Amino acid sequence: MKNIGVLHVITDTTLQSQFTHAELAELAIAGGADTIQFRQKYGTTRELITTAQSIQTICKQHKVPLIVNDRADIALAVGAAGAHFGQDDMPVAIGRRILATNAIIGASARTEEKILEAISAGADYIGFGPIYGTTSKPDAETAKGLDRLRRICDIAACPVIAIGGIGVQTAADVIRAGAHGIAVISAVCAHPEPTVSTQTLLNEILGAK
Repeated sequence: MKNIGVLHVITDTTLQSQFTHAELAELAIAGGADTIQFRQKYGTTRELITTAQSIQTICKQHKVPLIVNDRADIALAVGAAGAHFGQDDMPVAIGRRILATNAIIGASARTEEKILEAISAGADYIGFGPIYGTTSKPDAETAKGLDRLRRICDIAACPVIAIGGIGVQTAADVIRAGAHGIAVISAVCAHPEPTVSTQTLLNEILGAK
């Protein structure tokens, strides 16, 4: 099993404009983030490569894996550690053929059946949420809650990374429900001090473990 991080920070420049993707990566890593995810739905492929490369430079310097959401080609182009695919994105099996055998591949799915399919196709971890209500993702579904998270953690034969509305007050509850780790956007990116927020979240995760 690959080494899957417990605190995935997804960089974002739509919720805030104070920091660039690369700056957020630097600040989050300084606070203890052990995985950085790059997700951006707009921009040309060339623009996305340029941004991803700036993040990858920071991640490589600190030996922290970079995961690119949706785009196996971008991940491959910048030498990222892997990619994460949603249920409507590239199938995990195809992403596994494109990326290196040691690449980390994460997958999000909405149903137990799809989650098990993703694991069978080669997903190294499952992203599950939203656990709580969230405004970071406009198309997010209704909150799944901790009981549903427990069920998914019970059936998944790989680490589960919980996402959606998770903050300092709820991170420990999520870990105690069985999640391997958490992924956050606004809790770090929209915080005035991303490094401080990241460190606090990490302390909650480690305390719960």
